[in-house]
Amino acid sequence: MPAPKRMPYTPILATLGYILSPDRTEVLLIRRDARPDDLAFGKCNGLGGKLEPLEDVAAGMKREICEEAAIEVSDMTLRGTLSWPGFGKNGEDWFGFIFLITDWSGTPLEKNAEGTLFWAPVTQLLGDELNLWPGDRFFLSMVFDEDARPFHGVMPYENGQPLSCNISR
Repeated sequence: MPAPKRMPYTPILATLGYILSPDRTEVLLIRRDARPDDLAFGKCNGLGGKLEPLEDVAAGMKREICEEAAIEVSDMTLRGTLSWPGFGKNGEDWFGFIFLITDWSGTPLEKNAEGTLFWAPVTQLLGDELNLWPGDRFFLSMVFDEDARPFHGVMPYENGQPLSCNISR
C-alpha cells in the first residue's frame, strides 16, 4: 500500500516580540483579556502577529509592535524560529519568528483590542510565574540568554497543549 500523500506545509507566518525596558529588567507583555472567545484568553505573551503578504519579518515585527503598543522599534534581534504544527484554533500550523527588542521610543499603550499591556520582571517571566502558553517554558530562556546563536525548533500542538519539543542552536 502506498504511503499517504502529504499536504505541503503551509503555516501561518507570524512574529513574536519581547520588548525590554530601558534598564533591561522588565519585559512588556500582553494579558489577553479583551475577548472571552480568544483562544489565548487569560494568557500572557509577548507582542506580535501575522505577517502581511508583502512584508518581511522585520517589517512585520515593527508594524505589529507599533499597532499593539504604539511604540517605534529601533533595535531588535531575531532570537529564533519555531514551528507550531496544530497550534491554531482549528488545528492550523503556525511558524513564528521570535525577536528580542532592546531599543524603542514612545510610551506604550496600557491596553489594546487584544488585552492589557503590562511590564513584568524578566525573572517573573522566566520563573514560570505567569499564565503563559504551556510550550513557552521550552524556549523563553533562549530569548533572553547571552548566547548569540539563534534557536530553531518544532513544537507540535494538539488541543492547546504541546505534544513534544525539539529545539536546537
